Amino acid sequence: MSREIDYGNLMHSAMRGLIRSVLEGVAKDGLPGNHHFFITFDTSHPDAELADWLSDRYPGEMTVVMQHWFDNLNVGEDGFAITLNFGDAPEPLYIPYDAIKTFVDPSVEFGLRFESPDDDDMDDVAEDGLDDDIEIEVQEEAAEKKEADVVSLDSFRK
Repeated sequence: MSREIDYGNLMHSAMRGLIRSVLEGVAKDGLPGNHHFFITFDTSHPDAELADWLSDRYPGEMTVVMQHWFDNLNVGEDGFAITLNFGDAPEPLYIPYDAIKTFVDPSVEFGLRFESPDDDDMDDVAEDGLDDDIEIEVQEEAAEKKEADVVSLDSFRK
């Protein structure tokens, strides 16, 4: 038994569980409102499944968008399957939760980023265009929303 609690892995597991719950809701009821997702994943993950031409074009990582058109969303224990449109060519994908590097819903300024021991520094800009500014903006917006003015009810009494 380990003498320390592995908070990093516990947090990653919880965040992946959150993604799974969100995707289960989308599979059941569709995307609500303006919600849409940018999901960056490791295309070289041993359990990731994608067309050869996609893995050739994106040998390290790839960002997919779930928004206007997607089909066959099947959410499982270890990952999810989905068919997405790539230039009018529907392609099935299987994305393991462990392969996910970022999950962003820009409609509500929410984002998750999974760090691995191979990642240099959280301040580095991701090559796929989704950078730490998204995560920082989400954190700043959340902090601003948490700050609320407290108004005493006595000021409204006569």
